[in-house]
Amino acid sequence: MVGYAFMGAAHSQAWRTVNRVYDLPARARMALICGRDTAKVADAADRLGWDAYTTDWRDLINSDDIDVVDICTPGDSHAEIALAALAAGKHVLCEKPLANTVAEARAMTAAADAARATGVRSMCGFNYRRVPAVTMMRQMVADGRLGVIRHVRAVYLQDWIVDPQFPLVWRLQKDRAGSGALGDIGAHIIDLTQFVTGQRISGVSAVTETFVKERPLPAGSSGLAATVDGGSSADGNGTGPVTVDDAAVFVARLDGGALATYEASRFATGRKNALRVEINGSLGSVVFDLERLNELEFYDATRPTVEQGFNRILVTEGEHPYMSAWWPPGHIIGYEHSFTHEMRDFIEAVATGVDPTPSFADALQVQLVLDAVARSAELGSSWTEVAPALTAAAV
Repeated sequence: MVGYAFMGAAHSQAWRTVNRVYDLPARARMALICGRDTAKVADAADRLGWDAYTTDWRDLINSDDIDVVDICTPGDSHAEIALAALAAGKHVLCEKPLANTVAEARAMTAAADAARATGVRSMCGFNYRRVPAVTMMRQMVADGRLGVIRHVRAVYLQDWIVDPQFPLVWRLQKDRAGSGALGDIGAHIIDLTQFVTGQRISGVSAVTETFVKERPLPAGSSGLAATVDGGSSADGNGTGPVTVDDAAVFVARLDGGALATYEASRFATGRKNALRVEINGSLGSVVFDLERLNELEFYDATRPTVEQGFNRILVTEGEHPYMSAWWPPGHIIGYEHSFTHEMRDFIEAVATGVDPTPSFADALQVQLVLDAVARSAELGSSWTEVAPALTAAAV
C-alpha cells in the first residue's frame, strides 16, 4: 500500500479484518507499506499491521512477492503509480477520484483495459457502494420497486475548513488534489447515485465557489489531519492561495430521463460528514442517510392510501447485502465496514478471475462528470454535456 494517513488507515483496517470475517478463495498478506517520511511510515507499519515499510513506491512495483498495489495517496500521484503497477502485472486498487485530470484517467483506463487481457485486475475505491443499505437501495431500484425514476437529489456536506485560519493543506491545492469539494466528496455522490439508479449523468449546469481565497501555510499537516489530530497546523509563516472550490452545486439530467440535483460543500457549518441521497419514482421513494447508515426510508405508493408513509428498514438481517458475516439482526455496523466489504469484493474478483467494480472505466465516467461540472461553472453555469468515456487507446 502507498500512503498511511486517513485512507491508508481505513484500508489497513479492512485488509487486517477481511479474511477473519469472510471465507474467501485467497488470503491477503499485508507485506509492504510505503510513505515518504521514514519515521512516520515505520510507525504506521507497526501500528497498522504491515510486515515491512519503504520510502520508495517503486519498491512495491519491483517486488516479486507483491501481487496487489493499493494506492491511498493524493490524486497527483495516482496515475504514475497505477500505470507502473499495471505494467508490472500487479492488480491495482486505487482510491477515488481516479485521477486529477481526464487525460490521466483516460490513460489509466486504457492501461487497465490492456492489463485485463493478461489477467491483471483493477478497481477504484468508491467505498460507499459497499454500505449494505446502499447496495439494497440499488437492488430495490433494479427490481422495479420505485417504478420509473423521476428525481434524484444528493448532498454531501462537511465543515472542516469553515475556519479561515485552517491551514492550506494539500486538499486545498489544485495541483495536489485536482479539485476541492467537487472531487473530494462530490465524486462520491456522483458515483453513488449512478450506481443506485443504473443511470448515468449526461449533462449538467453548475456553480462553484471558493469562500476563503487565502489560508495560512501549513506546518506538516496533511489532508484532514489537522482536524483528526486536533488543533490547527498553521505555522505563521505567511499565507498561500486556495486553488480549489469550497463548494459545488449543480443540476443534472440522467440518461434514463431523471432530473437530479447535487450539492457538495466543505463549508456547511455543523455538518461533519453528512451524505444523503433520495430517489423518487413513479411507485415510491427511497432515502439513504450516511449518519444512519444501517437504515433506509422507503415509501411504497402501491400500498393502500391509509397505509402509506415512509417506513424505516433496518438493514442488519443476514439476508441483507454483506451482512451474513457480521452480527445478529439489529446489531449495527459502521463506516469502517464499507472498506472491509470493498476488500472482500476485490479479493474475490481477483482470485476468481472476474473484473471487480467499479472499474477504472466506471471511475473515468465519474471524472468526466466532474470535468463537465467544472467547465459549466467556468462558463457561467451554461448547460454542459458530459463527454463520452472513450479510452486513450480508442481516442
